[in-house]
This record gives sequence, structure tokens and C-alpha cells, in this order.
Amino acid sequence: METALTRLVGVRHPIVQTGMGWVAGPRLVSAAANAGALGILASATMTLDQLREAVREVRSRTGAPFGVNLRADAGDAADRVRIMLEEGVRVASFALAPSRELITALKEAGVVVVPSVGARRHAEKVAAWGADAVIVQGGEGGGHTGEVATSVLLPQVVDAVRIPVVAAGGFFDGRGLVAALAYGAAGVAMGTRFLLTSDSTVPNAVKARYLAATVRDVTVTCAVDGLPHRMLRTELVEALERSGRVRAFARALREAAGFRRLSGLGWRQLVRDGLALRHGKELSWSQVLLAANTPMLLRSAMVEGRTDLGVMAAGQVAGVIDDLPSCAELVDGMMAQAGEIIGALRTGGASAPAGAEPPGAAPPR
Repeated sequence: METALTRLVGVRHPIVQTGMGWVAGPRLVSAAANAGALGILASATMTLDQLREAVREVRSRTGAPFGVNLRADAGDAADRVRIMLEEGVRVASFALAPSRELITALKEAGVVVVPSVGARRHAEKVAAWGADAVIVQGGEGGGHTGEVATSVLLPQVVDAVRIPVVAAGGFFDGRGLVAALAYGAAGVAMGTRFLLTSDSTVPNAVKARYLAATVRDVTVTCAVDGLPHRMLRTELVEALERSGRVRAFARALREAAGFRRLSGLGWRQLVRDGLALRHGKELSWSQVLLAANTPMLLRSAMVEGRTDLGVMAAGQVAGVIDDLPSCAELVDGMMAQAGEIIGALRTGGASAPAGAEPPGAAPPR
């Protein structure tokens, strides 16, 4: 299926695997790329040396295009861009909008720039600055998220900009892909759906926790870092919501110290990154520290399998997914289902033929 997205980045299918910290490593990214999707390597949780090694590992596993996700406000963003350029990565995605100057520098180096946004005005801004495409995440998406549903936000952005728009938040099968295309998107981006594949390195016990979740088990909380954060409701999340200021500050210091050791960041840089994540909001010092070391809370679950000590970012689609296909099975199934739906619509049918459900197309629970 050819769209403006596939032509822009050179992939076979209009599907993006998003850059999830501790999840989107070389194995998942290369599997997504080999399946014909655009795999995005998450760099924010890596040291500079680890980023270079990860890029080279992906390159050794696939000859297909892939990208790297960057934090535009990170203190070492320039060093990470330099590594990307030296290693020949030609797609850069951003969780926060990059500056006009950074977009210009990347484009001059031949890199395709694809920021992620959660509001129409942000899409208009990065488009005016020269972004090549934009990923638009509605409120259904996992991690830090907004309040506007994808079905409302997506057409707003499609109408507002003249660059390819990729829809994110609430997608997991071929039906969603067709719906996004009908809205005018050039493809879909998925995080939770790729997390829940056999190619994901997330521990099996954690995957089981996701698979057992219903749509009511996915919540939005500000208790972790003071910002709206969509994740599975767990005992830890409930404890954070009940914690007083002293307890929250003690936990924040403990987690910050652990992340500082892993990342090699100094306390000054750690606090600076926490402040950068505030997005202009008034946060307590414990929230600032938690904002800086939220990656540590994610690592506890996504790497160590400690669901009692970590948080599990999740899109609402976690409540409708009940299987673990490979990336190839997932993408092939999505494209087959999308093709059958489009074919049925062309011939006057109301839906895809029976038996067209791909892996991941489970009925809502």
C-alpha cells in the first residue's frame, strides 16, 4: 500500500512502530523494519555509546529504513544528532517539538524530520518550521497524552497542514488503519500493539499483565510526574496517588539516584531535564524529580519485570489486545485486513469478509 508516508521514508507499509523507552530496542525495531513498517529506536534511555551500538545492531539485522527517536530538550541532543548522522540514520522522530534551528540542520543533512504532537497548533508550528511529516497522538495513546480523542484531533490536523500526517492513539489492527486513511492520514503509528508482540523484549510476566487488562484498567494519572500519563492502573500507581508530599519526595529521590547511576547524568542535568518536562506547569520538587526519572520507573517494569516497583505506560488498546504475534504476523495481518475492507467497500460491501481478523483484532472486552 503506497501513501505519502511510505514514499517519504521508503517503507513498504504505512505503519510506524513508535520509539518507546526501554521497549523499542534493536530487536523490536529491526523486526518491525523487516516486516515493512518504520521501526523507531528509542534513544532517550540510552547513553551515547549505547545509542551508537544500538544503531549498528539494527543495521546488522535489517537493510530496511528505520529511525531514531530523540528528546529535543535533552542536554546532549546535539551529540545524539551527531551520532545519527555519522551512522547514516535518515529518519528522526521527536517526542517534543524540535526547534526551528534543529529541524533546519537535520533537513540540510538529508534527514527526514517527524515530530510527535498532541495538538493542532503544535502541528501547525512544526509544519511551518519545515518538518517533513507529523505523528498526531490522540488521548487514547499511552504515556504522556492529551485530552482530545484521535477521532477529533486527527481531522483537525489533516485539515490544518500540508505535510503527511500519521495517526497515533487507539490503533491496533487493519480496521483502524483504514479509518485513519479515511480521515486523510498517511498511515498509523502504534506503541502498545508493538510492545505486545513476540519480538518485544518486555518480560513475559509484564506482557501477561497487559494482556489481562480490560479497557477499565487503563487510566490517566498525574501522580507519577505531575503530567497526564496514560498507564495501567497498578498497586504502585494507586500508592503514588495516595502518597503525601514527604513520602513522594523520598520516593522521587530514591528513583532519581538510581537513574543517575544508570544514565551517568549529574544531579544538575537530572533536575534540568525534569524542569524541561514541566511544559510550563507548576510542579513540586518531588514531581520535578519524578519527571526526570520516570524512565527509571518504566525500566523497573519493562526491563526488570517488577510491576510492583515500576509503571507500565499503555494505550487504551491494551484492553482489546489478547495475543502476541510476531511483528511480521502483525503487519501482514493488518495489511491483509485493511485490503479486504477496502476491497469490500469498493464493491459495495459494508465490512471485510468473515475471517479477515488479523492477529490483534480481538473483540473489545
